[in-house]
Amino acid sequence: MPAKLSRRSALGLGAAAAAAATVGVSSPAEAAVSGNARIKRVYEKEKAKVGGMWHTHMAAVDATGAITPFVEDDADHVTYGYSVQKLAVATAVLDKVDRGELTMGTKLDLQGDIILGGSGIYFLQGTYGDDLTVAGFLTAMLLVSDNTAVRLCGRLVPALEINEILAAKGFAQTRVIPVANPNRFYLGVTTPREMHDLLWRLANKTLLSPASCDFMLRVTRGLSGYHDGVRRVMSSRERERVATKYGADFNDLGESRHEVGIMFDANGVPLLTYAMFAEGLGDPENYGATHPAVEAHAKIGRTLIDNLPPAPTATAATVAPRSKPQHFKPVNGG
Repeated sequence: MPAKLSRRSALGLGAAAAAAATVGVSSPAEAAVSGNARIKRVYEKEKAKVGGMWHTHMAAVDATGAITPFVEDDADHVTYGYSVQKLAVATAVLDKVDRGELTMGTKLDLQGDIILGGSGIYFLQGTYGDDLTVAGFLTAMLLVSDNTAVRLCGRLVPALEINEILAAKGFAQTRVIPVANPNRFYLGVTTPREMHDLLWRLANKTLLSPASCDFMLRVTRGLSGYHDGVRRVMSSRERERVATKYGADFNDLGESRHEVGIMFDANGVPLLTYAMFAEGLGDPENYGATHPAVEAHAKIGRTLIDNLPPAPTATAATVAPRSKPQHFKPVNGG
């Protein structure tokens, strides 16, 4: 004869079953596995499938609001960040805005001889001479990873000054690489742990002024941005809860595919950061959604958002300021 279950126990099993269905696991016992453990398991599976060398840091809030790492996979490895570094470049420019040395309305002319191809929009114009605001070209750099915008940043904040600003903010490894022209540079290096630190301070609005942090978060959460990786298998409302930046290139080790970001709950409370750097990969010259590492990012991203921790108890001492999304609404001109 089966043992009797109390009403509370029955309800508990029902809740566990519902949770299992929600996150795509098979049983209440599986649902009892922590969300962080599920994420780590999927990460390890995808990493093994793709191959290459991965350097990753992931962290999530606990019940008190403290941010705690749950994946630290060679997280202090210094690696070329490629376009992920545009977050650090934007930080340096906005630091000068916060100090009153620039404004978001400061204008630069878009000269034809500074145009770079690759990712972005400016090289597509074919005709130049525009007057661009700091707000405008930073948006292009962060949203569609415009390469010419990096050179515009260098005209306002030379390479050595960028590195001085990053050092003053406590980043020991995150640097651009100067060249002979002081206003130009290669995007340089970082580590997964330092990128997590940048992201979490951005989410907490302590990296820069609240207004500058809000600007960066608003743009990196924009639905006109990058969707091939972490945000691929998400609804528009879910994508609005993810601030992300992608980077891709190649070197002597092979292909590199990186993605870093922050995930929020529906009320704008930051809950998790991810910083995934993968190098030594195959499938050269495939910068699309079918690259194996980018497909892995998509599977990991779906697992991340399905297993976010609950928002901690709201206290000023533990919970980061909220950053509510701007919900997408289609506009038909007019």
